[in-house]
Amino acid sequence: MNAVFPWFLAFHILSFTAWMAGLFYLPRLFVYHCQTVPGSPESERFKLMERRLLRQITTPAALATLLFGGALASIPHVIDWSAPWWWAKLAGVLGLFIFHGACARWRRDFAADRRPHAERFYRFANEVPTLLMALIVIMIVVRP
Repeated sequence: MNAVFPWFLAFHILSFTAWMAGLFYLPRLFVYHCQTVPGSPESERFKLMERRLLRQITTPAALATLLFGGALASIPHVIDWSAPWWWAKLAGVLGLFIFHGACARWRRDFAADRRPHAERFYRFANEVPTLLMALIVIMIVVRP
């Protein structure tokens, strides 16, 4: 096994954890943001929190997860490319990136004082990253 493997793995897990934290918290902020009056000081505070969370934590962590995951996958014999679990895991990761993009779009809507979805929508959306994370972790650990 390559000497850098444990380092890449450690940084991959750390960045994935930070990414997931952002994806768990951002939809929760949207739920609370829905409860404010557009243009109010509370609404403006949520806009700032959402922007900072997405730009300073969630997006950099997503990119680091991709970078270190790609580095891990490039190490010979780490991945069995014919294993179905690997492709299911990648589908889960793709789902997280799609959800991340949706969060970025919803943040832009809130920043422009548009609210195309009700609070209930964001409450349900808040469960999506949990389901995708469960898929990813099960595929990596159990490898069914």
